[in-house]
Amino acid sequence: MNARDIIEQLQTLDMQNPGAWPRWVHIMFCVLLALVILGAGGYFLVQPEYEQLGQEKQKELALRKEFEEKQQKVAALDAYKAQLEEMQHSFGDMLRQLPSKAEVAKLLDDISQTRIAASLEEELFQPQSDQPKDFYIEMPNRMVVDGSYHQMGQFVSGVAALPRIVVVDEVEIRPLENRKGMLHMSALVKTYRYQDDGSTPPPRPAANGGGKK
Repeated sequence: MNARDIIEQLQTLDMQNPGAWPRWVHIMFCVLLALVILGAGGYFLVQPEYEQLGQEKQKELALRKEFEEKQQKVAALDAYKAQLEEMQHSFGDMLRQLPSKAEVAKLLDDISQTRIAASLEEELFQPQSDQPKDFYIEMPNRMVVDGSYHQMGQFVSGVAALPRIVVVDEVEIRPLENRKGMLHMSALVKTYRYQDDGSTPPPRPAANGGGKK
């Protein structure tokens, strides 16, 4: 049976009487019906399961990534602890450099002795208003001195070498008239103390304005 005969038989099929169809048509119809059923089953049953599998794989990848990130954090925990311990140690060292309330007068005296050792002439050393911060109090002192460039450098170096934290800020230097090689320096010398009582300190009494020494 050639293709032409097959086509002619298919065209003459009685759709109202399937029982009269040739055997090979029955077989072909059954095969096509089976393919349609399999295709429909695959689409309506297998496809949702396949999509669900894809979603589960995405969840697996996300969970694996989250696990790896947490694993890295756990691995770095010891390093974080060591870093925190080092920071606490450094913070403790800094706190030890802040004088207590009773030691402030000694620190101011050390600054004055440093100025005397540098042979600077003092015009003014006047405490300013205290500035409370988070855990410490900033105590600025206005200083005005005269001296040579070398003497001023010696004073700043001496202040930096003090065991307590002292900052020389707002420095203004100008030549002194009629005094060759001499300079006039105005600066804000800041000292600090630990705010251990948690309260705002009362204003410090103003120091003697002082004359040249």
